Amino acid sequence: MNFDFNEDQNIIKEAAQKFLSKECTSDLVRAMVEDEKGYTPELWQGMAELGWMGLLVPEEYDGFGGNFVDLMVLLGEMGYSALPGPFFSTVILGGLPLQEAGSDAQKADILPGLASGERIMTLAWIEEDGLFTPEAVKLSAAPEGEGYVLSGTKLFVPNANVADTMVCVARTGEGETDLSLFIADAMSTGLNITPLITMAGDKQCEVKFDKVMVPKNSIIGELNQGWPILKRIQLMAAVAKCAEMMGGARKAFELVLPWTKERVQFDRPIGSFQAIQHHCANMFTYLDTLTYMTYKASWLIAAGKPFEKEASMCKAYVSDSYRKLVALGHQVMGGIAFMEEHDLGIYFKRAKAAELFLGDADFHREMVAQEMRL
Repeated sequence: MNFDFNEDQNIIKEAAQKFLSKECTSDLVRAMVEDEKGYTPELWQGMAELGWMGLLVPEEYDGFGGNFVDLMVLLGEMGYSALPGPFFSTVILGGLPLQEAGSDAQKADILPGLASGERIMTLAWIEEDGLFTPEAVKLSAAPEGEGYVLSGTKLFVPNANVADTMVCVARTGEGETDLSLFIADAMSTGLNITPLITMAGDKQCEVKFDKVMVPKNSIIGELNQGWPILKRIQLMAAVAKCAEMMGGARKAFELVLPWTKERVQFDRPIGSFQAIQHHCANMFTYLDTLTYMTYKASWLIAAGKPFEKEASMCKAYVSDSYRKLVALGHQVMGGIAFMEEHDLGIYFKRAKAAELFLGDADFHREMVAQEMRL
């Protein structure tokens, strides 16, 4: 396995670095925490013009037909800049289920708009129990006439406040895994969205479905066969989130290392002290290892090989390591890094939010154990 980027991936990386360094400053990131939408139309349009939303979309639907490693390169740079906005929810959480299991008609209807940046999407999955298991899904889809009626509540739905389309996970049978995925218009009658207050300032929402009507052709895949699709998407999205964390970890390390040479105590730079050296060595070890675990899992997905065990191994390790890396950075930098004005705080909050996203380390270690027993 060759970890070097190809020519296209180097172009993606260089273009992302140039664009985000100019358009996504830490001041913008802080401002978007307070902003109602959580992103600016100018930033979103600039990303669309670069073709980022269509990176994974097949060429027949006006995309670029890239692979998962291409996306990993881009997400790494987005994580480095702590990019705000609905890119992840649109391209990964909303777009991947359609690309994996959608009908030709569904793809033709939605993917061109996604690729152009005109359609924002998200995935409505988690409910009151906060679990990523099939039995935790209680939102019901009852057949009625030529469609289904969705009733129930979803929590922590990313960017639902700005989404045009939601992929909703609903129970359509009595069996534990009798789940189906529905495409729902965010402007549907009976759908109520309430933003939630979050530590990281990301836009997550409570979404109530009060007898929301959706047509039969809104089902992604087959009736009662949504769980295998959802499980696969969960693991792919978990690896994608690891790519974001990889970029954030790199930025956090770059924030801390120069400080060890500039900060002087007892007439010496603090980097000369063994305790600080140990912290920096541990940070670099975390960064190096989580980077290559993310590369490996992404490569398996892009190559079409079995990736389930490696994806969960990746999410478990990266979730813990990113959080520990940023915490060590705070130890090295001391009180200044706890100030809201310092950028390290942005990455600490992002690390904690990403740690819990789509399953924490304990959840994915259990997933690895299950894969090993098969």
